[in-house]
Amino acid sequence: MEAFFTKSEQVQNIIKGFNLTKTLFVSSIIIGEPNIGKKTLVRYLFPEAPLVSGRNQEEVEAALLEYDELIITDFEKLSNQESLNLDNKRVIATANYVGNQQTIDTLFAFIYTMPSLKERPDDTAYIRDIFIKEAQSHLMIKESDFSAEEIPLNLDHNSKTLKRSIYRHLMNASMDEKSIQESIYHYILKHLEGKNGYKEYLGLYEKPLIEAGLKKFGSQLQLSQVLGINRNTLRKKIHEHNID
Repeated sequence: MEAFFTKSEQVQNIIKGFNLTKTLFVSSIIIGEPNIGKKTLVRYLFPEAPLVSGRNQEEVEAALLEYDELIITDFEKLSNQESLNLDNKRVIATANYVGNQQTIDTLFAFIYTMPSLKERPDDTAYIRDIFIKEAQSHLMIKESDFSAEEIPLNLDHNSKTLKRSIYRHLMNASMDEKSIQESIYHYILKHLEGKNGYKEYLGLYEKPLIEAGLKKFGSQLQLSQVLGINRNTLRKKIHEHNID
């Protein structure tokens, strides 16, 4: 991403705050959930600043001796935050959680909280479109093969699960009959065992068939006719597969 796009007021305020203090030798920290764009934002604002990870205390201490401006990611991972001397430094840190609030208050002049993607729907839509284009290119899928609005987005872990849900949906949408058969074959080859395998794994076919049919036709009566089974049999299978 060449620039950091945001329509979130909170994130825009973070950017404004950094722009106002960019020339000052004061330290700041951005705190928020993993995979919400903290590192991307800091890299956008300070593209030339060296970057070290808080996972390595010794590297961070060495970098503080060498540089006046420094980005420290995963600040919460530092084993001894209290030993750091940030005086007359422009340190920009990111952390997934606060940790010791008193230490954070002592080390940083500015403390920013960045909202998750669930709280930034416009940003989520923008990032979604970036991931869709990326997935289209990697998976060689045409836009006519899917609808972006129908992709179920998983934001449980922000951009990480967002990207995964997009790739998974587009892969499923692009599969032909042979690919589906191969996927089921490999799944059954790995898991088939026991004494009632036929009935157990029949659900791999029956459940998505019934769910898709109910969504497409919206009527058990019409679906039973399409499938060529009576309504009682269909109701029984809906109950067996716990289909809402």
